[in-house]
Amino acid sequence: MSLARHASDPGFSRGRRHFEAPAPTRDAFQRDRDRIVHSTAFRRLVYKTQVFLNHEGDLFRTRLTHSLEVAQLGRSIARALQLNEDLVEAIALAHDLGHTPFGHAGQDALDGCMRDHGGFEHNLQSLRVVDELEHRYPQYDGLNLSFETREGILKHCSRANAERIEAAEPGGVARRFCDRTQPSLEAQLCNLADEIAYNAHDIDDGVRSGLIGIESLGEVGLFDRHRREALADHPQLQGRRVLYETIRRMLSAQVYDVIDATRAALEQAAPVDADAVRRAPPLVLFGETMRAQSTELKRFLFDNLYRHARVMQTADQAQRVVRGLFAAYLDDAAEMPGAYVQRTDRHRAVADYIAGMTDRFAIREYERLTGQRWIE
Repeated sequence: MSLARHASDPGFSRGRRHFEAPAPTRDAFQRDRDRIVHSTAFRRLVYKTQVFLNHEGDLFRTRLTHSLEVAQLGRSIARALQLNEDLVEAIALAHDLGHTPFGHAGQDALDGCMRDHGGFEHNLQSLRVVDELEHRYPQYDGLNLSFETREGILKHCSRANAERIEAAEPGGVARRFCDRTQPSLEAQLCNLADEIAYNAHDIDDGVRSGLIGIESLGEVGLFDRHRREALADHPQLQGRRVLYETIRRMLSAQVYDVIDATRAALEQAAPVDADAVRRAPPLVLFGETMRAQSTELKRFLFDNLYRHARVMQTADQAQRVVRGLFAAYLDDAAEMPGAYVQRTDRHRAVADYIAGMTDRFAIREYERLTGQRWIE
């Protein structure tokens, strides 16, 4: 399939931080994707939580399954818009590599521990993973990914961290946070595919867990409309098939909305190439009505799932584990592997080590180091 003129062309990539000759059978973005899939951090995602902890049930989403869903949605939209599917897939598969164990609860706890030492941002940590923390190649640390993939991985970044990265890498992946420009269309697409994916699967996991019911979702316009349509087309539909068909229709409606709204925005902005995209306003977006409906859904999930008493109780336990681990490793660095012990910035070394843990390893380490038990 031919690429649109404003898509990211691997033949015109801004390149890698360390020069490498092109691969004979893969372009730059395909090579990035393959390196991400074979990384240690990617394998760990299977045991990192999304909303429900890894040990709470076999069918709940993990960071790995979430990343695969984002990649699938992203590629589908990219194909319709003639964007670079391989770049979208690479960004989608890598965007959560820096997430801590225990999801956002772990991230918040680690950020608190690092408050006086530069803080902790999971998007920045994902970039650190692919730039520094993976040790797979003899010539350099990290995966040596292309600029465009790295740019997409750094979805958010504080001003202070952006300026620090910009000082070390002038004109690099953090420049857009300093001059308020945009990333590639593929990176913008991954941001929106991430939102679509987690809204849909958090409904599924929330209902499966029993914390939210299909009836309560009736107050969410996007869900209610597609549930009614599903039952009108299939009056005999019952049980979980109602949920699955509703979510399927919701996903399709959001995907088609993004395609239509983005095409309209591109037609109006008329970027002549990928660089012109960066100087334009955001171009991959929902239509106005769908944006409002998506916001309503996110608000419902925040109030009824993410802030549910059971989820909050688990989050409190998870934060206690992260804080306990942080204190234990600061007190005795020898409890960490040698590569972390040798680093001069003890606090960042501890943060990197904890951020790379899976849920179950973090729990085991906490119990070993503190003698306290994880409370089921």
